[in-house]
Amino acid sequence: MDTTGAVRRACPSLRPVHHVSQARLGLVALSALALSGACASPVPDLAEGPPGEPLPGLTQAESDRFAQGRALFAREFTEDDGLGPLFNQARCSSCHDLPTSGGHGAEPVRKATRWDGTRCDLLVEGGGDLLQTSVTDRGRAAGLVPELTPEGATGVVELQAPPLYGLGLVEAIDPADLRAAADPDDADGDGISGRLAPGDADGPGRFGMKANHSTLYSFIEEATRGELGLTTPDHPFETRPQGGSVPEAADPASDPEVDRGFLDVVTAYVRFLAPPEPVLPTDPGARALIAEGREAFDAVGCASCHTPEWTTGPNPSPALDRVRFRAYSDFLLHDLGPDVADICGPSASPSEWRTARLVGLAHRRAYLHDGRAQSIDAAIQRHGGEATASRDRYRSLPEEARQNLLRFLQSL
Repeated sequence: MDTTGAVRRACPSLRPVHHVSQARLGLVALSALALSGACASPVPDLAEGPPGEPLPGLTQAESDRFAQGRALFAREFTEDDGLGPLFNQARCSSCHDLPTSGGHGAEPVRKATRWDGTRCDLLVEGGGDLLQTSVTDRGRAAGLVPELTPEGATGVVELQAPPLYGLGLVEAIDPADLRAAADPDDADGDGISGRLAPGDADGPGRFGMKANHSTLYSFIEEATRGELGLTTPDHPFETRPQGGSVPEAADPASDPEVDRGFLDVVTAYVRFLAPPEPVLPTDPGARALIAEGREAFDAVGCASCHTPEWTTGPNPSPALDRVRFRAYSDFLLHDLGPDVADICGPSASPSEWRTARLVGLAHRRAYLHDGRAQSIDAAIQRHGGEATASRDRYRSLPEEARQNLLRFLQSL
């Protein structure tokens, strides 16, 4: 029974309940029944739409910025614009184009880090953790070559670019709600100790697979520098390839190569992308199986980390102001065990990952951070660490219940 949802349906103005122990399920259910007569306000619709479309309720000015940002997101940069001299892609949309602009990508990026058991080294002296594998013509003429894995790296991975849909709503979650969901010392004794990463600005980390970014702006600014090799007002100097210098002839464009206006408009585009709506069959029988799968999802404990819904805090944009949306993530760092351990992050060990959002799984065909799982079942089977108990309960489900759970995930 989705008692957390029952409370929100009974009184949507309440803060969302993110983690409910089995011992409290009955109490929560009774509370929901008691509240149902006290709250007359209707439950607002979930904010979602077709992949690549904007959030409902944008103002005209916001719609205009969304359209401008979408055009810049697809813009192809050249050497004369400042591309490179080392880079990975020439446009933002190259890594985020499936099934639409703003989605996931098929082109992996390689990262390498060093973990000494207590601290993560991003290998800045060797060029940084992101390896740039393409070189402009001017760069090659000046003697530059694609970056190789830095000496001393203990973890190397090819990451799959995740979808960007709905990230503006994630940014609009009240930090107090994220802090309330965290349980770093496993105070409730359920074996799950999700913790907030400090991020890189005011507020907790919530973006990036290691939750190292606090804001969409910083997330996009870093991608602009690393993936396109463009300098920005925040970092007006070229990235040092493999830790070395950049010959002046390799990149004569004046710095910074993009201005704050470019970054702000692209950030607005991502901020206003709607989360994708579920893909549901028209047949009532098939829908019933998906509903049973949702119950199995809750029963095995998946929702302990993959929190189904959130509500944003107060926001000057009506499209982001106290809006309910589906995410299936708690945005916390969890240890998932050695089977998925590779690179580390500024505040995360090699086996710690920010809980992946499951919304949009209907549009994916490869799973986990590196795309190694070719099915949702395979991705679940690789879960360990804090997810071990839920994985084992999944394995012990009757075949029909397990298939229904997969049907549910494939509909998200």
